[in-house]
Amino acid sequence: MSAAVAAAAAAANSGSRCNSANSSSSGNENSLLSRQIAVTQPLQPLSRYESQKRRDWNTFGQYLRNHRPPLALNRCSGANVLEFLRYLDQFGKTKVHTQMCPFFGHPHPPAPCPCPLRQAWGSLDALIGRLRAAFEENGGPPETNPFGARAVRLYLREVRDAQAKARGIAYEKKKRKRPQQHQESSSSTDLNSSQPNGGLVMVDSSDHGRPSMIPLSVLN
Repeated sequence: MSAAVAAAAAAANSGSRCNSANSSSSGNENSLLSRQIAVTQPLQPLSRYESQKRRDWNTFGQYLRNHRPPLALNRCSGANVLEFLRYLDQFGKTKVHTQMCPFFGHPHPPAPCPCPLRQAWGSLDALIGRLRAAFEENGGPPETNPFGARAVRLYLREVRDAQAKARGIAYEKKKRKRPQQHQESSSSTDLNSSQPNGGLVMVDSSDHGRPSMIPLSVLN
């Protein structure tokens, strides 16, 4: 009797060891399979704009934490954004001539000068656009967005005008093409393509008594 019980216990122990071994091997295979899937299906990389926006947002958050006293994002105003932009000027690489500089208004100065380096207006304008979008993407209400404050817009306009005079560079806005002009040009192209001889018409010449080719655009 005792021998049979011992044999049954031994068989049960061996079966449990086999089951545990099978389950552990199955678990290892599943974990290995999940790692392979993770390797074969990597996350989509961020675009250059999204990566820069994330870096700018982290930089602004660090600026708020290092502020004395520290500032909370929900208490941030347009005045704090202006302080942040002026703080960034110390890292600028754009030479902005003062009015006392002989190269004031010279787009290509022939010699170096001691004028300070500042952040270019285009860089600041793009930075504010990214931070304005990041603020709303992180749960900030659009109506209280400090990066869209009127004071920030006026500051950027002043920086643009001042740097344009100091550097002798005119900042011009890109003109948008009107849809009507596009339609007119496309209709004119279709008309020319529908004419024989590549948009040319036959006109009688009274001088030589023989027809000549005149572009259709000359007659329109």
